[in-house]
Amino acid sequence: MNNSYIQSLRLKKDEIDSFEKYPYNLDVIKNLDEIFFHKNVTFILGENWSWKSTLLEALAVEYGLNPEWGSNNINFRTKETHSKLSEKIIISKGIVPKDKFFLRAESFYNVSSEIDNLQEEVWGMLWAYWWKSLHQQSHWEWFFSLFLNRFWWNWVYILDEPEAALSPQRQLAFLIRLDELVKQNSQFIIITHSPIILSYPNSKILEITENWINEVLYKDTNHYNTYKMFLDNPEYMLRKLKIKVN
Repeated sequence: MNNSYIQSLRLKKDEIDSFEKYPYNLDVIKNLDEIFFHKNVTFILGENWSWKSTLLEALAVEYGLNPEWGSNNINFRTKETHSKLSEKIIISKGIVPKDKFFLRAESFYNVSSEIDNLQEEVWGMLWAYWWKSLHQQSHWEWFFSLFLNRFWWNWVYILDEPEAALSPQRQLAFLIRLDELVKQNSQFIIITHSPIILSYPNSKILEITENWINEVLYKDTNHYNTYKMFLDNPEYMLRKLKIKVN
């Protein structure tokens, strides 16, 4: 029995009037059939043009989350910019989680302001953030306070590039906390460019190419091989990039 919270995502192609309009005109969406998720961690990779964030956002919205950021009790909107893709996908759900959370680093400023506003109305809103306004914390500080104090067991976490806030050392700490929460029956779906975060073993890696979404092994990903190639011989790589090496 699959005891995951989110089991799969399927595109309802029969309900799409035209594949000539955004976002259905994207090759990766045209060819999308069904994606199956790992019960622990699923990573989604792709180049900046691969529309992976559009797919993740649609998943979050269809799962009942705010397209900007947060859990069930964060429902503010600053601007309606998310695509209509969520209306044309269906999620196969397993067991019901205690709660769920969508994180996108680009919404940090707006979310910080909203939490400050809520603190004025509901005492205790800042308890998970070391009792300090997020505007008074560094990027990594608020993220880690969130991850350590706000994330709980038996939750679903949908995270868009969490490494944006973290140094390599903090990414290693992130792996420790990730493993703790997985062992406490949480499920993660993560977009990342970090080969450190991507190394987590109890996971599935889905790589978006121009046309398809394929499952790949860690050491077969472009992320791993690009970093390894560079770190193994940085002088050679710099010369290949026509950057002068003294």
